[in-house]
Amino acid sequence: MTNKMPFEGWLEQHGQEKDPLIPAATVILLRDSHDGIETLMVRRNSNLSFAEGMWVFPGGKVEEGDSGHGESPYGAAVAAAVRECEEESGLLLDPSDLTYYSHWIPPIEAPKRFSTWFFIAPSPEGQVVIDDGEITDHAWWSPQDALIHAHSRKVEILPPTWITLFDLQVFSSVNDVIHAVTQRGPRAYATKIIKTEAGMAAIWEGDGDYESRDASSKGRRHRLVMEGPVWKFELGENRTR
Repeated sequence: MTNKMPFEGWLEQHGQEKDPLIPAATVILLRDSHDGIETLMVRRNSNLSFAEGMWVFPGGKVEEGDSGHGESPYGAAVAAAVRECEEESGLLLDPSDLTYYSHWIPPIEAPKRFSTWFFIAPSPEGQVVIDDGEITDHAWWSPQDALIHAHSRKVEILPPTWITLFDLQVFSSVNDVIHAVTQRGPRAYATKIIKTEAGMAAIWEGDGDYESRDASSKGRRHRLVMEGPVWKFELGENRTR
């Protein structure tokens, strides 16, 4: 685990756009299987006020008790990830096993705006136990299978979950994931939503329409087109004419 916060300036910039961002933390638990890596996903209760019924990775809001004695925002996020993982899955993590994977900020239109640290960690030994309260179900899926379930509308997921699963599907082992993420460092996503000819899209920095949000650019793409059951990720030069 690193104690660095590579996005401090980025967080300050995007935190000034609207109301203060709510700090949160998510942990992507990974394990090896005969068919490659699997990740733990849990289903949120349909009666909750946020992401109700969605399949997510264990996580939640950073609480006051996570801050400790003068703990940094990053350290508090690590503590929250460990606490939330235990509360939602019954699995106890060693904080030193967490690797900073990504950071997400939702679009300014979102009713609740969380500034969320995503961590990856190898799953500890033990049986998953859910409380059937906030969390009503769980499953170990390969990233590919999780996306298939989402595209067939068997489950509902949010864009950060989709992008994470899409990224993870290229790895064959937990060690490969951790090594690659350690080498490249965490990635930052401040989401904007635009309407395009292909449908509604979540876009991120590096997309040609990110600043203007007018969907007229023929330049680079860094977006997730969320039209129909099968979402499509676009990255690189736009070849559309």
